[in-house]
Amino acid sequence: MADIDIKNANESDIPTIMQFVRDLAEYEKALHEVHATEQDLHHALFGPDARAHAVICRIQGKPVGFALFFFNYSTWMGKYGLFLEDLYVAPDARGSGAGKGLLQYLAKLAVAKDCARFEWNVLDWNQPAIDFYEAFGATAQNEWIGYRLSGDALMDFAKQSN
Repeated sequence: MADIDIKNANESDIPTIMQFVRDLAEYEKALHEVHATEQDLHHALFGPDARAHAVICRIQGKPVGFALFFFNYSTWMGKYGLFLEDLYVAPDARGSGAGKGLLQYLAKLAVAKDCARFEWNVLDWNQPAIDFYEAFGATAQNEWIGYRLSGDALMDFAKQSN
């Protein structure tokens, strides 16, 4: 097992996180959809109203992956949940335990914060990720369909009056 070190990201990690975001988007065939900048990440993670969090995984001091997450709330459970927005491990570090380490780090954080759930999404074509998640007991939530408002549709809907 590699010497894996996972710690909260700090401001100097922003360029690394930005590169990992771009690498993840490229893997997901969506690099053209990345509009975030380093300034955006800095504001989201370290600004006065920061609501997102990130951890960096290093092997022998070299950054090899990251996880970006935030806390949500379940009215039915009456507790917070931890939602994993992005998880990425560089191709040359896959199989090292970095991905599992990142997920276990967040699972432990969720337990420590008394969260009722630890959730994330995976693209339906990403079979390697699906197999990885299911190998340690994660289950697909097929009864829910995700919806999204963004771009012009979001702006138009927000402008509508009742």
